[in-house]
Amino acid sequence: MRAREPDETGTVERDGVRVGYEVFGSGRPTIVLLTSWAIVHMRQWKAQVPYLARHFRVITVEGRGNGRADRPGTAPAYADREYVDDAIAVMDATDTDRAVVAGLSLGGRHALQLAAWYPERAAGVVAIGAALPWPLPPDFDRPRADYQGAQKVNRHYWRKDYRGWVEFFMSQVFTEPHSTKQWEDGVGWGLDTDAETLLLTTAAVDTPTERDAEEICRAIRCPALLLHGDCDAVVPYETGVALAGWTGRLVTVRGGGHAPTMRDPVRTNLLIREFAGSLGERMPHAALPPLTWTRARERRPRALYVSSPIGLGHVRRDLAIADRLRRHHPDLQIDWLAQDPVTRMLAERGERIHPASRWLAGESAHFESEAGEHDLHVFQAVRRMDEIMVANFHVFHDVVTEEAYDLWVADEGWEIDHFLFDNPELKRTAYAWLSDFVGFLPLPDGGTAEAALTADVNAERVERIRRYPRLRDRSIFVGNPGDLVHDLLGPGLPTVRDFALERYSFAGYVTGFDPPGDRDQLRAELGYRPEERVCLVTAGGSGVGGHLLRKVAASFPFAAKRVPGLRMVAVTGPRIDPASVPVPEGVEVRGYVPDLYRHLAACDLAVVQGGLTTTMELVAARRPFCYFPLAHHFEQQVHVPRRLAQYGAGRRMEYADTDPEQLAEVIAAEIEREVDYRPVETDGAERAAALLAELL
Repeated sequence: MRAREPDETGTVERDGVRVGYEVFGSGRPTIVLLTSWAIVHMRQWKAQVPYLARHFRVITVEGRGNGRADRPGTAPAYADREYVDDAIAVMDATDTDRAVVAGLSLGGRHALQLAAWYPERAAGVVAIGAALPWPLPPDFDRPRADYQGAQKVNRHYWRKDYRGWVEFFMSQVFTEPHSTKQWEDGVGWGLDTDAETLLLTTAAVDTPTERDAEEICRAIRCPALLLHGDCDAVVPYETGVALAGWTGRLVTVRGGGHAPTMRDPVRTNLLIREFAGSLGERMPHAALPPLTWTRARERRPRALYVSSPIGLGHVRRDLAIADRLRRHHPDLQIDWLAQDPVTRMLAERGERIHPASRWLAGESAHFESEAGEHDLHVFQAVRRMDEIMVANFHVFHDVVTEEAYDLWVADEGWEIDHFLFDNPELKRTAYAWLSDFVGFLPLPDGGTAEAALTADVNAERVERIRRYPRLRDRSIFVGNPGDLVHDLLGPGLPTVRDFALERYSFAGYVTGFDPPGDRDQLRAELGYRPEERVCLVTAGGSGVGGHLLRKVAASFPFAAKRVPGLRMVAVTGPRIDPASVPVPEGVEVRGYVPDLYRHLAACDLAVVQGGLTTTMELVAARRPFCYFPLAHHFEQQVHVPRRLAQYGAGRRMEYADTDPEQLAEVIAAEIEREVDYRPVETDGAERAAALLAELL
């Protein structure tokens, strides 16, 4: 799922060759993003487009040889002039007279060439790791018996093992540690074309010399920004230094590789925005919005609270914490940066939802798009959410840059934590992190590959947290030390438990409610009769649980024969249309139910997904329940069962191994069971709030 869809798509055709383009946003000036070499396509800009398009008009131009562009069969069709003229044709097709033109690698070269050859069309140029010049090695055409390292830059090797070449090349593009996701993206894009197409591009390369590069650069009349990593293994850093000497400002990325657009997207985006903004047409004085600045002594304390949108469990506990935080600081103003379905509950409570929330890209929708039948490979879904995370971090950063807050609270706001550690200089006030699990863990069927990937992610987090221990002013674990698993975070890394004990404060669990005192009265209030045996079925606040709801509903005719007076209520939640869940006669289907915890406390048995919030609400209410962890969901498969075992709660079920008749037998067996759970603490919200209050 993309973080932002284009407002317009189209193609241009020149000499029988079609090239695609996409248009986003409507601000000024226009930024034209050129694709690099044909080994990638215009999705290379996925981390830039959503942010830049909120401030400017952005056009991405596909490069010949990959993606939505044709792959002509002759070398001259891939000459530099053709790529530049394709960009001009797209500008013409989109009524773009002038633009800031930006490119990476060969795209950076083409951006510089466009500014030199068509000075009237370039308002500015951004060249990142610009390949000008970028000569082929002398032995490019020499066959070998074996190819190692740089010897793979060879036409014979490309034909012999194209995948091997792409994988090697991307390892040179992303030399920074922990670049597994960027490398995977690059390899995927590279495999969208073939060796013969790339060979045609090399035959067409004009191989400009250093003298040619200087001539091109000195012909540029517009402002220029050059960005280059000093560890670039594709285009030497010295090339960027020379180009900047002939054109404009150089920004060096210390320790950076060839593609800071993908490896350091936040800093790259901020640099492009600053540069393009300095070139934009200024609004007339009368059009400037009014501005109010309040002196520090005069303003009330403010907190920005970011609550995870994956389900509704986070927001219930966050509201409980916020209520108690206000008791510590009665004049505290809390703004919420959140998205659906969290905003529904916040609105019901009359909370202040920051208007920038409308810019957030949909995380719940992303996870729903990744899910199968009661199956969500959540680790991979998080990795594939990278462009959404960049986009949403920029929304957060814009808010905290333009407004003063005394405290930032992120309840599993992964994008905020990740990119603050990537850019610690952006922290400007107290920052607290909340989570109810620690560590990404591999599942057995993921094999060695998944084990290596999760270990790499965990290693990066451990390294950065230890490197910048004061970036988080509080790391709060919503739970107790006993809830932590003992699994290793990876080879040479601590266990989950040891690392959490090293870095976290423990608030105890936060239910967000007090268990009802009189259950009979509660049942009467909710319309449940004394003689009924109520089975409540719910799959959480996301849209992932539709298959479970259908399977449980299908068990009702069998269960009703075994349980006299059985009443089954299926709650679809805010993101599943009740009409999409076919049920047999006798099963009630409800949509979003505010205060669902009251119904959970009133039921005789619950059948639920394996999410932590719902299961712990049932533990707190001391109700019997069966839970079905999502397949490949490491949190539901590993972390949640550990915690439930601590409380002696719940009957674990496997979705794939349970049919409706078997489930009916389980319902009959469990609905009358007396529970003996360990009590859930009731002061978790107060303990968490006290930890936060110290930061204000």
